[in-house]
Amino acid sequence: MTNLVNSVRLIGNVGRTPEVKEFGTGRKKASLSLATTEKRRNETGEYVSHTEWHNLICWGKQADVIERFVKKGSRLVIEGKLTHRDYTGSDGQKCYITEIVVNEISFFDGRKAEKEAEPATEETTDAEKSDKAKNKLPF
Repeated sequence: MTNLVNSVRLIGNVGRTPEVKEFGTGRKKASLSLATTEKRRNETGEYVSHTEWHNLICWGKQADVIERFVKKGSRLVIEGKLTHRDYTGSDGQKCYITEIVVNEISFFDGRKAEKEAEPATEETTDAEKSDKAKNKLPF
């Protein structure tokens, strides 16, 4: 039997300031929305934009990164899994929600979110400079 994979990869802009909650155990959860926009031709041949909004959930260290570095308008690349859940609203109606539980975050410029939490240093040692020079491609 083949395992089927539940995997989502999105590139988009954060639509609102992320909400971060800390639980009694010290564990954090970040909730945010991500907008993805695609352009396509309509029936008359004109290009029109269509935006989809996605609910994202991040836990633990990723929630810390979200809290420190992500704001409305940030451009992110995320990978995660699609989840569905339901709950009963205050009016007694059953509500359904689809979310993406994120397992990897990168900033659109290619930086990994996990590396963002590390302090940046201005100094580069001679050994690091030498390693960078060795790894440079000649083209």
